This record gives sequence, structure tokens and C-alpha cells, in this order.
Amino acid sequence: MKVEEVILRALSKQITFWQAAHIARVSPRHLRRLYERYRRHGFDGLYDRRKGRPSPKRVPWAVAEQVLCLYREVYFDFSVRHFHEKLCAEHGIHYSYTCIKVLLQGAGLVLKARKRGTHRRKRERRPMTGMLLHIDGSTHRWLGGEQWHDLLVVLDDANSEIYYAQLVEQESTTTVLAALRAVVEQYGIFCALYSDRGSHFWLTPKEGEIVDRQRLTQVGRAMRDLGIEMIPAYSPQARGRSERNFGTWQRRLPQELRLRGITTVQEANRFLRESYIAELNRKFSVPAAQPESAFVPASGQDLERIFSVQQERVVNQDNTVRVANRTLQMEKTKWRGTLAKCRVLVCEHLDGTWSVCYGPHLVGRYAQDGAPHGSAESTFPERGNPAPPAGFPLSTAAASAEEILEPDRSRANTTGHLDVLTIYF
Repeated sequence: MKVEEVILRALSKQITFWQAAHIARVSPRHLRRLYERYRRHGFDGLYDRRKGRPSPKRVPWAVAEQVLCLYREVYFDFSVRHFHEKLCAEHGIHYSYTCIKVLLQGAGLVLKARKRGTHRRKRERRPMTGMLLHIDGSTHRWLGGEQWHDLLVVLDDANSEIYYAQLVEQESTTTVLAALRAVVEQYGIFCALYSDRGSHFWLTPKEGEIVDRQRLTQVGRAMRDLGIEMIPAYSPQARGRSERNFGTWQRRLPQELRLRGITTVQEANRFLRESYIAELNRKFSVPAAQPESAFVPASGQDLERIFSVQQERVVNQDNTVRVANRTLQMEKTKWRGTLAKCRVLVCEHLDGTWSVCYGPHLVGRYAQDGAPHGSAESTFPERGNPAPPAGFPLSTAAASAEEILEPDRSRANTTGHLDVLTIYF
């Protein structure tokens, strides 16, 4: 009725054709077409003749039925983007992503996305790789059964490249240390680590308050030893880049594992290491702003000792320490008679073995059950400059006659003369 009224007003000279076209929101040329149709056919001539006709670009019904059957029977748990990629790569269906999404939504197989939340500003990426790394875990039924696992991921803030991804039973201090050690060994020491406020990263005195930067966890102590800054996140939105990355993981990894028949954690981790991490990096990583890298080689760092769970203990009178229901017996050293009452560092390594260190010296290496595990000097060389061997026995036990009477010919002073031989009677 509006178009007819506007045309009649234009014909009665109340308004011009330009004004009538502006009111009807069409061009003057199209308004003249409408006028000719109205003059010939009356009010029925104003109807749009295209209504009710199928679009010439419409997807053929046979192809639409094939797409819906594939989604119902094979790809029922895929995201629309992931399903569209499979259609193009494996089934030769090259319609647009929007066309496939509208088709699935029209059939009721995919729900429309809910309205977005409040407006937030995007945090700019770091310009170089190695300046900031994200680490986080996501709990999900990754293997498709009823059992839940944690996926631990380390990715770079500069280019979203994934450096480490493994399925673990539960995110913990040991699994986090193993992930960080793998990254440091392969790429080098980075500048900063961005994480949530989990108990293995930070100690928070009161829930919801700031973290205590003075009391370090095992992960915090390892990062301090390597000179890496730790940054806590106080909301999931602050770790938006990492959270969106996990959204991609949850919509893709379980489906890929199901298609390949992978049902164990070991097989899944092998699949991640050998192929899938590289595939995700090819699809979703972006170029960094600067081609340089901020990684520093970790040469000269004792990574086995740094990435371990360390505890201080005081040595008992019988040169033993007690830790985790284990008694670790220390043997006699060349540079000290006894370690009783000394404060030592007990390290639980990632492979389950133990070691005891006194300053830069390793005084014992032990298996998982606490039994001595080889020689300390052969399995884990001492660091630092141990004291030179003394010219007399350190213990109160009597030395043998050969040790007393035979001078050490190899020990000469700077003048070339032998040291004075002291004979005890």
C-alpha cells in the first residue's frame, strides 16, 4: 500500500518522482518501472515476481541431502568449520562455509551462536617469539569415553605456535615441570610465562586476592633459577588467547582421535607429537611482528636439577635423610668426613629418581624406592670446584703403612719441590 500511495501522490503532482523514490527507498528508474506495471496490471503489478522462485545459486537437493547425511552419520560431533574442511578435502564438496552453516542450522543439526558478551579491548601480541609463553590445562573427555583427562598446552603469544601439547591424568607440579623442561630443551630459555593462579604456579593467601610473590612454588623456583618472569592471570578473559585455543582443541582433537581409533593416552600423545601439533601450527599460527627470536640457549644450565621437586633436609647422625617414607643413605665423600647436621637439598627428578646435593656437590643418587643408584660421580658430575685432596686422612681411622710412608710424587709446589713428608708414629 505504501508504494501505491507514493506513486499516486507522484502522479497527482503532490511530490516529485525523486521525492517519491526517496520515500520508497528505490531508485527513480525503478520507481518508473513500478509505475508502468501499476498502470498495466493494477495493484497486483506491484508484487515482486521473484518471490517463491528458487535461487539459481541454490544448492541442489541431492548435494544438500548428502551433506546432512554425512553430518548425521559420520561428523556429528564436528564443529561447522571443521566439518566444512572435511567436505572440501575428502568429499569434493566446495560450497562456502556460510552455505554449509545455514544448511545445518536450517535442518536443526547446529544451534545458532548465542549473543556475544560485553565489549573488551584486544591485548596486542608480543612482537617476537620467546617473549611470552602461555601455559594452561583443559579438562575434557578427550578420548571419547567417560574418563576425563587434562590437555597441557604451551603456546607462544607472538604467533600462537604450539610448542608442547600432551594428555596427562591431571595437571600437577610434575607435569608442568616436564612441559616447561621440554620447551626449554628444544627452543631455549624464554622471557616470561603467563599462567592462571593454580596452586602449582602460585600461592594465594586468600581466595580472589593477589598472589604472594615472596613464597614460591616449585614451578616458581624453577622459573626464578632460569631468570624467567612469571605473570599471573586474574580472570579467564585475561587469558583469552589461550582459552580460544582450547576451544579449537575441544572441537577437533576428540573427533580426530575417534576417526583414527585411538583410545589410550600413550597413542594420543604419540599422535600429537608426530603429526597433529604440526598440523595445527600450519593452520592457526600467524606470523610474528618481528622475525627475530627472544629465546636464549640453555647451555650451561643444570636442567635436571632445576626441573625437579626440591626439599631441604638436615642430615641425621648416621648420614641419612628421611623424605617421602624413604631413607636415603649417603656414602662417605672425599672432601668431608661426615655430613651429619648439614642442611642438604633433596631433589625428586621427573623420572622418579632421587638425588641429594650439598651446595654444588652431588652426594648421592637413588632409585625410586630409595636404593643407591650407581655412583654419584659417574651419573651426575659435581658442579663447582670441590676442595683439593688433603695430605692426611680426614677420618680418625688409622692410615695404612703404605699411605704413610709413600710420598705423593705428583704433588709438587710452584717451585718444583716436593711437599714435606710428615710421618706419624
